[in-house]
Amino acid sequence: MLFYLSILAALALFLMLTFRYRASLLPHPLATFSQQVGAGMTSADFDLEANVRDEDTRAGLDEQGTREIMDIMRRERVNFDQARLIRHNRILAQNGIDPSGMPMDSKAVTRL
Repeated sequence: MLFYLSILAALALFLMLTFRYRASLLPHPLATFSQQVGAGMTSADFDLEANVRDEDTRAGLDEQGTREIMDIMRRERVNFDQARLIRHNRILAQNGIDPSGMPMDSKAVTRL
């Protein structure tokens, strides 16, 4: 009997902890501008707060890009603008473009 009560108590504890920390266990996309502003995804250079103030009806930023930027902010401990720059430079590098905007391909014609 005591064995079953301890299993029941452990299960109840597990369920309570899962409910308490459900936001961090099950990530949900930041779908609206107000949710993205609340997550720290705004700055003077990229002002999402203005969209919230103007009651913008658009859906918000791209979910995949938002997730990538949040991961960069968390892993590298940088602010929103720096994370956007890091993500942008990674996308450029994947497409064979250096951070200055010039192609990295030595065969590319850049002057006539």
